[in-house]
Amino acid sequence: MKYLSTAGMAAAILISPLASAEKLFSDSSISLLYSDQYEAFGRDERTDTYVTFENVTAHDWGGTFLFVDSNHGRGSADGDDDLYGEFSPALSLSWLSGVDLQRGPMKDISLAGTYEFGGGTDATNILTGISFAWDVPGTQYFNSTFYYVNNSEIADDLQLTLTWGAPFELGASRFLFDGYIDYSSAASDHDAEFHFNPQLKLDLGHYRGHPGVLYAGIEYSYWENKYGLADNVMDTESAVSALVKFHF
Repeated sequence: MKYLSTAGMAAAILISPLASAEKLFSDSSISLLYSDQYEAFGRDERTDTYVTFENVTAHDWGGTFLFVDSNHGRGSADGDDDLYGEFSPALSLSWLSGVDLQRGPMKDISLAGTYEFGGGTDATNILTGISFAWDVPGTQYFNSTFYYVNNSEIADDLQLTLTWGAPFELGASRFLFDGYIDYSSAASDHDAEFHFNPQLKLDLGHYRGHPGVLYAGIEYSYWENKYGLADNVMDTESAVSALVKFHF
C-alpha cells in the first residue's frame, strides 16, 4: 500500500506537465525465438518456442519499455503456455528539473522502475532505482540502471542492468547488435545471478527499401545460476536461439 500511495502522489504531481509532453518515438515488434538448449528445473535441456511482444516509447519526459513473452514448448509449466512480462518507465531528471544534466559522456539521469509479472508463478516484483544514459561511440543507446528489488516471493536484493543497441554495416548489409546484462545480488534465501543476453540481427528489410522492419539472426543466453536458486537445482544456461523479429 505504501508503494501504491507513493506512485499515486507522483502521478498527481506529474499530471499537469505530462499533459503537454511530446512523444519523440514509438515502436512495437513481434519476435519468434526457437532453441533446444534452454535449462529447465531438474531436467535435461528443453526445447521451447517464444513469441515476444515489445513496445518502446521515447518522450521529452523520459520513456517506457514493455515486453511480454509467451512460452510455447515442452518446457512450459504443467504443459501450459507461460506468460512473463516487464513494464519499465523512466522519468528524465533533466526534464523534471529543467536543468541539463549532461556531463561529458553522461547524457542524462532518470528515475527508473520495472514491474515484473508472470512466468508460471504468482510472483510480482517491483524494481525502483536510478538510470544513467551514456554517449558510447558506435551505439544508438547505452544505459546503466541500478535497482532495489522488492521481490514478492523471495528476499529483496539489488540489481544492475546494462542495455545497449549498436547498428553497424558490412558491405551492403546492415546489422544490429543489442541486448542486456543483468546482475542480481545474493540474499538470505537465494544466490547471485548473472544473465548476458545479446542479439545479433541482419536487417532483411534494408534489402527491400524498408530498413528496420524485418530482422533475422540469433540470440544468446548465458545465465549463471538461473533464477538464483540456493539449492542449485539449476545449471548455468548457455543457449543459442534462432530469431526472427518484425517491427510495426
